[in-house]
Amino acid sequence: MMRRIWTIGLLMALVLLTAVSTPVLAQEGQSQDDPQSLTIFARYPAQETAIGEDVTFDLTLRTGSPQVVRLETQNLPDDWTAIFKGGGRVIHAAYVEPDDDTSVKLRVEPPADVSPGDYRFSVIAQGENKKAELSLELTVKEKLPPSLEFNVDLPTLKGTPTTTFRYNVTLKNKGDEDLSVNLIAEAPPEFRVNFKLTGKEVTNIPIPANGSKRLDVEVKALTEVPAGTYQIDVSAQGDEARATTTLTAEVTGQPKLSVTAPDGRLSGRAYAGKKTPLKLIVQNTGSAPAHNIELSASQPSGWTVEFEPQRIAEIQTDQEVEVTANIQPAEQAVAGDYIVTIRARPEGGTSESAEFRITVLTSTLWGIVGVALIAVAVAVVGLAVMRFGRR
Repeated sequence: MMRRIWTIGLLMALVLLTAVSTPVLAQEGQSQDDPQSLTIFARYPAQETAIGEDVTFDLTLRTGSPQVVRLETQNLPDDWTAIFKGGGRVIHAAYVEPDDDTSVKLRVEPPADVSPGDYRFSVIAQGENKKAELSLELTVKEKLPPSLEFNVDLPTLKGTPTTTFRYNVTLKNKGDEDLSVNLIAEAPPEFRVNFKLTGKEVTNIPIPANGSKRLDVEVKALTEVPAGTYQIDVSAQGDEARATTTLTAEVTGQPKLSVTAPDGRLSGRAYAGKKTPLKLIVQNTGSAPAHNIELSASQPSGWTVEFEPQRIAEIQTDQEVEVTANIQPAEQAVAGDYIVTIRARPEGGTSESAEFRITVLTSTLWGIVGVALIAVAVAVVGLAVMRFGRR
């Protein structure tokens, strides 16, 4: 009896459990796979644009069952235009299949006189049994006019007449449009100006909107220029945008020495073993004074060369100083021509030199002695011949 009661109770419990669980499972099944579902979304639902420019939103449609979905906008500001495009054509509806998203483009065209600000509107996707809505936001900003700006690291450089002045320049496009920019330089006729981008010479460069380019401006004198300050005007021209800057080259000048003789002849005479003075002229033809000029010489072995003075304190531009070089050939120097190189080197400058041909002469006394010895030898030979010849 008790066993029958337990069996009946167990069966009733199973019936009640089945009655409760069946609706729950049905509900859960419906929420997991709703054949009537419809979704519309955009990966970038909030965008920014400038006055006078259109913007495009990429939309995606997703559904649980095959159906045709009609598209329209809602709350779009007055005078705005919205166009749906698919497959390269203007559309008003799209066919969507399960597990195969459909992409649609929405091009929004604000009017030319639109005011800057934030604008919100919606896209309505109407299916056969479902409707989906997507909120979009567009921020309109004033479009920056074309504008160029120069930034120079060091606008003033200092150097000598042979220096290549290199300026590091950044040219920035501060507008909202890409520009093709021409580069122009106005410099004194003695100077040449080159623009370089990544090591290559250029006269025109493209600069994207709100972008910049790093340039090298090289300035070099074509001829010897006097010391002074020289200005180079650089400009960049792109459509209606223009930027200018001024570069300065401070040429400090440099000395340029020459070594010669008063009469211009680079030659002289000297006696072997004797000190002979040779007059020299050291001249500064450069664009700056020469300081602490040191004199030196390269001479044959056994020779000595001494200068009076050994060092010149200063020679102004287009001035000259007379120097004496005391040249003493070696005692055993054979008569003939020899080369002596004389150099003049200013402090912080380059050395200049000149070659002098020195003719070495033998002493007159040694000539007389030689003649006497020869005469004695001849006399001895003559006496010998006379004495022994008679026998």
